[in-house]
Amino acid sequence: MKNKLLKEVTDLKKQLDKKRPLPSKLLKDLKADFYIKNTYHSNAIEGNTLTLYETKAVLEDGITIQGKSFREHAEANNHKEAIEYVEELINDDIPLNQRTIKDIHAIVMQGIDRSIAGKYRNTPALITGATHTPPSHEKVQDEMDNLMDWYENTNDLHPVEKASLLHAKFVNIHPFADGNGRTARLLMNFELMKEKYPPVTIEKEDRFRYYEVLDISGIEENYEPFISFIVEREIKTLENYLNFLHDYK
Repeated sequence: MKNKLLKEVTDLKKQLDKKRPLPSKLLKDLKADFYIKNTYHSNAIEGNTLTLYETKAVLEDGITIQGKSFREHAEANNHKEAIEYVEELINDDIPLNQRTIKDIHAIVMQGIDRSIAGKYRNTPALITGATHTPPSHEKVQDEMDNLMDWYENTNDLHPVEKASLLHAKFVNIHPFADGNGRTARLLMNFELMKEKYPPVTIEKEDRFRYYEVLDISGIEENYEPFISFIVEREIKTLENYLNFLHDYK
């Protein structure tokens, strides 16, 4: 199943590559759409109650939504800024390492909780609703060292598979006290965009399956269901890009 999906995603990427460079206006529109939808869905998965249109109003117009908390507004603005930072890292050819991971997390949590922003946790962690229990906080540094050693020395994997594994392995360590899910999805998209794949959005409506396949990866160390889950979303994204190009005037 996984290998069949990876072949499909490779073939679609080749089709997209043949059409590069993409029209600048289309790229601008796709980026603006991604900022809003990815921010909305990534935050909604974590319980943020801003709607898609409220998220758009906050990000594009700087509007304060009545009845919504300061934190919910901060989460929206922070997430967009974190996407922009990830893009800067790629454009400047800055590698992913523990310092840049902490920087991404610090942006995600800025103005929300200064005491934990960009700092590995010093308390036990519980992934709500999951069977998997992350390692104790005493082991977080060693686990992150191992993760980055794996990341820096694993070059034979398909790019979408590596991006998926980076996400899953990171979440299973749960190195921060809060903001791990949003950071993991940003890291995944860093890896995808670095390899010239479009970034993906895990939609709020898919969160239960998302939680399920993540939990399987943590409990059974079986990453194939999660990899397939992400590859399916990359296929959908590539198909959307190709359809936009077909219809683009």
